[in-house]
Amino acid sequence: MGIIELLLIAISLSMDAFAVSVCKGLSTARLKPKHYLIIGVWFGGFQALMPTIGYFLGSLFEKYITSIDHWVAFLLLAFIGGNMLKEGFSKDEEQAGDSFSFVTMLLLAVATSIDALAVGITFALLPNVNIVAAVLFIGATTFILSAVGLKVGNAFGLKYKSRAEIAGGVILILIGLKILLEHLGVLNF
Repeated sequence: MGIIELLLIAISLSMDAFAVSVCKGLSTARLKPKHYLIIGVWFGGFQALMPTIGYFLGSLFEKYITSIDHWVAFLLLAFIGGNMLKEGFSKDEEQAGDSFSFVTMLLLAVATSIDALAVGITFALLPNVNIVAAVLFIGATTFILSAVGLKVGNAFGLKYKSRAEIAGGVILILIGLKILLEHLGVLNF
């Protein structure tokens, strides 16, 4: 997996955390430096933890699904991307509240990183994935984008939330399609 693909996956996975961070920024009257750190560590940490768990789960079952791994990767990424598109086109407003408590942040971090678990399973099925570098990159990207989302929400509101989720969904679907087509011999990148 190349650096461009990893960057696109990291940004795509970060979109849920970015969206929730925007909502947090909207509901927090006065941002302090600790708010950026809290949101970045929680979201970035869980976005790194979940693909690690997924990778080890995928590695355990790899020998059973090697013959269909490209289909599994495609279906997982297409499903995640489809959900992101659905959320992006939805007219429902997310409610995040202004609490940065342990329980609130734990629940939000888990909720926004479930997709990363499935991506970790996909990583286990792909050749040449450096899982340590991948999860560190995903975690750092999410840390940064979550902090940016907090500021954006505080300054601009929900104007870009839907567009970010739609873009993330499209990117994940396209990466899944690329994996499938490469494995079937249709693409040779």
